[in-house]
Amino acid sequence: MKPNSLQEQPTPTRQDRALLRNTLLRLTATQKIVCAVVVAVVALIWYDLLNRLVAFGRGIDYEGLHALGVQAVALLKQYNPFFWWAVVALCTLIIAYFLYGFVQGALRRVRAKMVDEETIQMLASKLSEPALEVLRWSWQDRREPITVGDLQRAAAELRGGRAAKIALARRQAALLQGSQADADAQ
Repeated sequence: MKPNSLQEQPTPTRQDRALLRNTLLRLTATQKIVCAVVVAVVALIWYDLLNRLVAFGRGIDYEGLHALGVQAVALLKQYNPFFWWAVVALCTLIIAYFLYGFVQGALRRVRAKMVDEETIQMLASKLSEPALEVLRWSWQDRREPITVGDLQRAAAELRGGRAAKIALARRQAALLQGSQADADAQ
């Protein structure tokens, strides 16, 4: 092999990356919009509720607890805002945890979504051969249809230079096969 044979190999084009990116955007747009809307609605509702919660805490009158003593009531009044902000912080963490779980679940569901035959046919006809090779490489389980996750992996691998790595691996395999044939001949 010549040292410059890597440059002779066709490489994926910008159009390949753009086509995969646009296809993925079309396939995942609904999920992204739903997640964004849910997060925004929950954030707005929680913002309103946290303001009400803090206002409720500010409005609590501890004067009825005079049996505890003047110092105890003074301490309760002094640390009251901190307690309610701690409740707000704890509730915010719990809400964020559930929102994170919701978004991650939505991502898993969209990754597992099968890609229809028309989309694969369009990709097969418009992608260059190196990009198709990366897509084939990304499609791990050939017993299952191609999923959105496979397309996402192919897009990421295209950006990471997987086509050149596949070509290099083929050349190295050919060199090793050649050296094995030479060893067998001797």
